[in-house]
Amino acid sequence: MCGIVGFAGPGDRSILEAMNQTLFHRGPDGSGTWHQGLVHLGMRRLSVLDHEGGQQPMQAEHAVLVFNGEIYNHGEIRAELEQRGRRFRSDHSDTETVLQAYLEWGIDCVQRFNGMWALAIFDQKNQQIWCSRDRFGQKPLFYTQQKGLFAFASELTALGRHPQLTSSLSQLAVAKYFAYGYIPAPHSIYEDVYKLPGGCHLLFDLRSGEIQVKRYWVFELKPERGRTLEQWSDVFLERFDRAVAMRLVADVPVGVFLSGGLDSSMVAASAVRVHEDLHSFSMGFEEKSFDESDYAAYAASQLGTNHHSSKLQNREARALAEPLSDRLDEPMGDGSLIPTYALAQHARRHVVVALGGDGADELMCGYDPFRVLRRAAWYDRMVPKPVHHAISVMAGFLPVSHRNFSFDFKIKRTLRGLSHPWGLRFPAWLGALGPSELREFLAFDIQQDEVYEEAMSLWDACPDQDRVSRLSRLFVKLYLQDNILVKIDRASMWCSLELRSPFLDKDLVSLIEEMPVDLKFDGRITKRLLRVVASRRLPEKLINRSKKGFGSPLGAWFRQESLGISPLPGIATDGVMKRFGEEHKRNRHDHRAVLWQAWVLAQWMAREGVAT
Repeated sequence: MCGIVGFAGPGDRSILEAMNQTLFHRGPDGSGTWHQGLVHLGMRRLSVLDHEGGQQPMQAEHAVLVFNGEIYNHGEIRAELEQRGRRFRSDHSDTETVLQAYLEWGIDCVQRFNGMWALAIFDQKNQQIWCSRDRFGQKPLFYTQQKGLFAFASELTALGRHPQLTSSLSQLAVAKYFAYGYIPAPHSIYEDVYKLPGGCHLLFDLRSGEIQVKRYWVFELKPERGRTLEQWSDVFLERFDRAVAMRLVADVPVGVFLSGGLDSSMVAASAVRVHEDLHSFSMGFEEKSFDESDYAAYAASQLGTNHHSSKLQNREARALAEPLSDRLDEPMGDGSLIPTYALAQHARRHVVVALGGDGADELMCGYDPFRVLRRAAWYDRMVPKPVHHAISVMAGFLPVSHRNFSFDFKIKRTLRGLSHPWGLRFPAWLGALGPSELREFLAFDIQQDEVYEEAMSLWDACPDQDRVSRLSRLFVKLYLQDNILVKIDRASMWCSLELRSPFLDKDLVSLIEEMPVDLKFDGRITKRLLRVVASRRLPEKLINRSKKGFGSPLGAWFRQESLGISPLPGIATDGVMKRFGEEHKRNRHDHRAVLWQAWVLAQWMAREGVAT
C-alpha cells in the first residue's frame, strides 16, 4: 500500500520530492523516485508484502511502475507468467507481478487482477504513461494537464506542490458537493483537475500531449435464473470465503473491523475459519443511538475473536473535527469520517491491515431507500401533487430529534425524495439539500441537469431494469465509489492502515451481477441471500438486527454551538445560511447535513487559501 505521484513536463527532482513528501502518511516505511528527461515518478510505501522485493519505483525492460494497492491473486498470475517464460527477481511481490503482467499483456493485464489499485507505468518504448484505477475506485488517483505539464497523484495536496499547477474553485463541483454530499468522479473541487473514475484507464502520449480515458469495466446487472436458493447460497459462500482468505494474506499483522452488524460479522465469521487468534476492533459511542458496541462484543464472543473495543466520547469526537477536516485533500460531507478515523487509529495500534464489510449494502440492496421504492410507486399513483405538498408541510411540524436515523429524519427525507422525478430521488433522499433547496441555497446560478447529470443518466441508462436494480447501480457507481470508499481510504491511510473489502472481490461481484434481484431485495427483506447464508454462521441476534450506520452527533454539535455556522460568502446565499442556522439552533428543523458540509468546505477553503 502506497501513495504515488508523478509528472511529465517542466520540473525537477526537488519538486517531485516535495510532492511525494505530502503522501508520507500513505507510506511511512519508505520512498523512492525515478527520473528520466521530462518524466518523474515517485512513491511512498507502506510495506505489506515482500518487504525487500517490493521496492518502488520498479523497472523491468522498457517499463517503470509506481503502484498503490494490493493484487490478491498475484500468486496465480505470477505462476502463469512464469509458465510463459517471465522471470522474477522478487520472492512474492505483487508489484513485480503487475509490472511483468503489463510487459506480457499490455493494459489488458488488469482484466486478470483481483484487487484494489491505482498505478502508473511509463512505457519508454511507446513514450506513453498509462494510469489505471481498480474497478470500484478503492484507491484514489487525481490528474491534471496544464501549461505543457501532465501530473497525477494519490491526493490533491500532492498536485498542489507543483509550482506550475494553478487551480481555482469549481462552482459545478461545489454545487455537486451540496447536492450529493461528495464530488462524483471525474470532477474534483478544482477546475481542470480530475479524478480517474474506477474501472478506467488513462493514456498520456508524451509525443502528442494527448490524454485518452477509456473504461475497461462497468458494473452491469445481468440476472440469471436456473439455480435454487441453496445453490446460490453455496456458490456465494464459497466465493466469499475465498475473498476473505485472499485478503488475510500479508507479511504484517491482520485484523477485522467488527461492528456487530451483518456485514462485518460475516467477514469475521469467515476469517476465524482460516486465521488463528484473529483480532477484531470496534468503536462505541457515548451517544446511545449511535452505539453498537454491545453487538460488537456479542459477535466477538460468539466468533471467538481477540476483541479490542474503545468508546468515543462526544467531546473526543468533536475535538477530531478540526484536525480531520484540516487533512482532507477535498471536502466530503460524510460525518462518519470521524468515527471511522478513530476506529482505524484504534486498530493501527495492533495491526497494519484490517478487513471491513464495505460494499455489501450497495451490492446487496441493504439501505432504507430500497424499502421505499414499492411504496413510492404506489404513492405516485394515489397521492395528487397538492395533497403531497400538504403532507410535506405537516411533516415539517414533527418534533425534531438529533438521534441517529430518527423517525422525523426518515419521514422528511422520504417525502423530499417523493417531490421529484425518479431520476432525482436518489440525491434528494441522500443529499443534504433537495434540488429546489439547492437552487435557493447557492449564491450562483446552476443548471439542474448538469448538477444531477450522474444520477439522472444512471437512472435512465437502463429503462428495461426494475427500480431496485437501477437504485443499486446508483448506490454502487456514486455513493460507494465517491463517498464510502473515499472516506475509508482517507481515514485508514491517515493512520497508515490498509483496509481491505472482501465484498468487492472480483469473482464475488461477478456472481452478484448475475443474481436475481429478489435474492437481494424481495420487497420486504434487504440483503436476502446474505441473511440466508449468514444463518449458517451467525446467531439470529446478529442477522436481523436493525441498521444503525456509523455517524457522528452533528445535529447536537450545531445546536450547542460547539461548531459554528459558516457563512460561505459567494457560495451560499447569506439569508438562507443564516436561516438554516437559526432554525437548527431553535430545533425547528434538522439542518445538520448542510451545516456540516458548509463547515467542512469553509475549513478546507481557509486552509488552502481558496477564494470564491
